[in-house]
Amino acid sequence: MDYLRNLGSAAASSLLQKSGITLPFSLGEKVIAFEGKTIWSLHDAVKRDDSSLVSVFVFDAGHSNKRSRLPLAKNALRKLRTIRHPDVLKFVDVVETETTIHIVTERVQPLVKALHNSPQRKNDWIVWGLHRVATALAFVNESCASTHGNVRVDSVFVASSGEWRLGGFDLLSNSKDDAAVLYTLGGLIPDSSMYASPEVVKSGWSVLKDLAPHTFDAYGLGLLIHGLFNTDLPLPSNSATIPPSRGLIPASLFAPFKRLLNPSTKSRLTPKAFLDMGTAAGGFFYENPLVKICKGLSDFALAGEGEKLELLRTLKESSDSFPPSFTLYLILPSLLTALQHAGTMAPSLLPLILHLSSKVPPSDYNSLVLTPLVKLFASPDRGTRMALLDHLTEFADKLDEKAVVADVWPHLQTGFTDTVAVIREATVRSIILLSPKLSSRILNNDLLRHLARAQTDVEPSIRTNTAILIGRLGPSLSLLSRRKVLVPAFTRAIKDSFVHARVAGLMAFMACGELFEPEDVAKGVLPVVSSTLIDGQKLVRDQAFKTMEYFVKRLEVHASTMPETDQVENPIRSGPQSTQAAIASSAAGAAGALAGWAISSLGKKLTVGDMQTDIGGTERPTSAPLPSAPASTISISNGATLPLPTAGLSVSLAPGGLTGAGTKKGMQLGASKATSGSSTASVNAFVSEWADEEETTNAWDGDLMDVNADADDWSAFETAPVVAVTQPFSLSISSQQVVDDDGWEDEASSPPPALSVPTTTTKKVLSPTPVKASVGRSVSPRTVASASRPISDDGQDTPDTARSQSPKAAVAPSMAGMSKEEKAAEMARRREERKQRIAQLKEQKSKAGQAT
Repeated sequence: MDYLRNLGSAAASSLLQKSGITLPFSLGEKVIAFEGKTIWSLHDAVKRDDSSLVSVFVFDAGHSNKRSRLPLAKNALRKLRTIRHPDVLKFVDVVETETTIHIVTERVQPLVKALHNSPQRKNDWIVWGLHRVATALAFVNESCASTHGNVRVDSVFVASSGEWRLGGFDLLSNSKDDAAVLYTLGGLIPDSSMYASPEVVKSGWSVLKDLAPHTFDAYGLGLLIHGLFNTDLPLPSNSATIPPSRGLIPASLFAPFKRLLNPSTKSRLTPKAFLDMGTAAGGFFYENPLVKICKGLSDFALAGEGEKLELLRTLKESSDSFPPSFTLYLILPSLLTALQHAGTMAPSLLPLILHLSSKVPPSDYNSLVLTPLVKLFASPDRGTRMALLDHLTEFADKLDEKAVVADVWPHLQTGFTDTVAVIREATVRSIILLSPKLSSRILNNDLLRHLARAQTDVEPSIRTNTAILIGRLGPSLSLLSRRKVLVPAFTRAIKDSFVHARVAGLMAFMACGELFEPEDVAKGVLPVVSSTLIDGQKLVRDQAFKTMEYFVKRLEVHASTMPETDQVENPIRSGPQSTQAAIASSAAGAAGALAGWAISSLGKKLTVGDMQTDIGGTERPTSAPLPSAPASTISISNGATLPLPTAGLSVSLAPGGLTGAGTKKGMQLGASKATSGSSTASVNAFVSEWADEEETTNAWDGDLMDVNADADDWSAFETAPVVAVTQPFSLSISSQQVVDDDGWEDEASSPPPALSVPTTTTKKVLSPTPVKASVGRSVSPRTVASASRPISDDGQDTPDTARSQSPKAAVAPSMAGMSKEEKAAEMARRREERKQRIAQLKEQKSKAGQAT
């Protein structure tokens, strides 16, 4: 049998090759079940351009018995090209020569073949198919004003979705068409006498030209119903004296079945009337479950919430009894389309979709399920995003790396900054499922920046789960990222105000314990962990002692392998230097504990209001994380402002004292975004690529200026210093959160205490002295001079006044653009000049005193 199929395919291809035509498809096996039933041969095929599956109807007029039927084949091609309807066979392409016609359609199989593979609830499936055929016939008769003329089982096909398609347009004709073939060539169709109506038997095919278009098709529809339910019985007689028998036809269909076969053309039921009778309340189509489901899916977007829930419940309960093709290729795509705008229905839709997709063959899973699901990550609907994240465990392992990096991650990362806390938490929890498929660039750069923000989230559960996630991601990070991230991240966690976050930080240290070098453990890890041994919570203390015991045992084992003394005495070392950790794997016990999320204080479900909003489309609430912009200036009572490094320290000097204040406007309810300036400053200070922490030692070598500060103005030091009289006043500094360059705040720093600083007044003011403040250390008081000038009793300027009127020193050149060495040389030169000027002033003052 296979030999005959292949032989037929080869013969058809060879004919076209001889004619010089290249087929746009690869012709496959011939469908034997369809052979000899019509003027066509049916082949399975594959398109060459996109490898899609198609069917090819082949007509070869080279055979003598088919040459007279060439007009029927050309009529079928012409009508199939022009008639488009969801229930009509879908035309794709055609290859036509003088004697052959190859019509390419969607992949279908003959209804005869599908009936032999009858699914469960076969009667429901047949009634649903009759509904599709009746709909197509009503369209041909009413909208196209044509007669199909060939309604039979062999003219119906089943698509891959299980839907029935009407084909067999060999005789389809319009009475007003001059090229109509029904009225002259109707008898050329195989077995035409068996399917002829009583009026055709009596008066011939030409009589149909004077009758309504639906007259002959109604009789053919009745014969189709009989052939579907009574496959083993002969067709009813076309004699007007013998009534049709019921056989296995359902009782609800038998009455309209008899009216369709009525010998009187005036009393015969039309296909349109048959369709309306079935879809009416209580009708045979209305009560059919498959018809209900198809109608519910088509109207899903317009249905009420109660109707949607009822439809989903029906699908869940009855899906196992549906034909597999109906479930996989009709219901599943419709549900995936509905999920795009499901909103509050997404949590109910997605579980059903994943349940139905469990029956999809592995070869089709990617195209049918994964591709539509991946596209849904781009949806701004919060309900859809939350449903995807909650059920990610069911399909994450089937995603490939390319899809995750290119299609999932760009949209998933927006969840880290979402204004709804539940979305942010679900995003953090989903990363561990996708991390094996993320690229190294994303894992060691983009993701770590988002996690730095998440560790300062206002929600404690998000901070806790972030610490757990970093502990589990440790072995996957690059060596450089490990050294930058782990110790600062775990240190921040164990100093969190939330008890479970502190426990998670200690467990994360243990999980990555085997990755630290012994020297790093002794100098970097143990000092941090030891601070929690006297924590106020017993849960934290217990975990801290376990962590200390684990690391001490590791150090004991390592110490036992070390020599008693060093072979070479080490030189005297400076104070202990901070070290950072490196990772490679994880400790089994803590890693096992970290496998589950420690805390989830947030609700798992979004509120109805949140689901009905889009991601990034609402104003930021006060609960959403928004880092504050650091202060950048010091305000003084006389109106001057002094520059400060951008590090979150704000100082204001007023007559009544010096108080701290931020320059950034406070976050208000309903504010949608911060100003561009403050936003840029806060992001640069808060998320800065996890850079190494720099030592804040005095780089000035005891001088009053920083040679590397290009932007500062040091011209004030070119004149004599101010002679000041001190008066006490209070100094109060308010410090915002200080953030290091690596995105983690300095956990060891604390707000500086209030200082008592003397004020200064002067009798002689030569020039203002600039003020500089550094963050992370105590602020040295600076003298601020008042602008007064003494006058002698006789109203003349004093010698000091005369000195102030002398020619000014040449303006020093700007140090902008100089190298460090050039700056140092310039500063040395200026200091020497200043010393010389001071000496000259002292000498002049001494001489003036002697003269008086």
